[in-house]
Amino acid sequence: MRSILHKANTRGHANHGWLDSYHSFSFAGYYDPERVHFGALRVLNDDTVAGGMGFGAHPHDNMEIISIPTSGDLEHKDSMGNTQVIRQGDVQAMSAGTGIQHAEKNKNHDQPVKFFQIWIFPNKKNVEPRYDQKTFSDADKHNKLLTVVSPIGAADGAVQIHQDAWFSLGKLDKDFTTTYKLRNSNNGVYAFVIEGEVTINGEKLNKRDGLGITEIEKLEIKADADSELLLMEVPV
Repeated sequence: MRSILHKANTRGHANHGWLDSYHSFSFAGYYDPERVHFGALRVLNDDTVAGGMGFGAHPHDNMEIISIPTSGDLEHKDSMGNTQVIRQGDVQAMSAGTGIQHAEKNKNHDQPVKFFQIWIFPNKKNVEPRYDQKTFSDADKHNKLLTVVSPIGAADGAVQIHQDAWFSLGKLDKDFTTTYKLRNSNNGVYAFVIEGEVTINGEKLNKRDGLGITEIEKLEIKADADSELLLMEVPV
């Protein structure tokens, strides 16, 4: 087993007033040559957008973009004609492929919206752009690791991306233990603690800590407090 630990307080940080963003990997004005990506995982941003504010229309291509809100309402519009609101419990995936324009803003003026923006390198370039979104209840994730992103999408009950990558979300009660078996032993897993405290293969993690693990077939997970956990299994 090989692992790399990213404590929450070592992340890059940019506060633009309307946007307060923490970067687990190099992004925009934050650059660390030791933290450019974890395999196919390129970006993990922890964003808070002020009421009524947002990102104007901007382009992407050849990237799989996943958004996971934790509170508030994020309004999405894109050049494929999609206009959606994503909320806590939703997972949105966008395959930028040959190129898209999209805009995101906080739908509400009286409260912030908080969400994770995650970029994954695709395994196919210049695909036709695609949009996917699903809602997952807390009950679906209670004391289990629920697949929410996968290469086959609906057949897994998940949203689909162009990569041999699987994301799992779990809301775990204190002292709950479980095992995560990798779909592909050549992959790695980047674990991110959304809330709480979790021990993974003997490494204790706190809120917003990240742990990348490679050269392993399974993870042993214990919730040391009521916790919410995101696992991202990706090619390395």
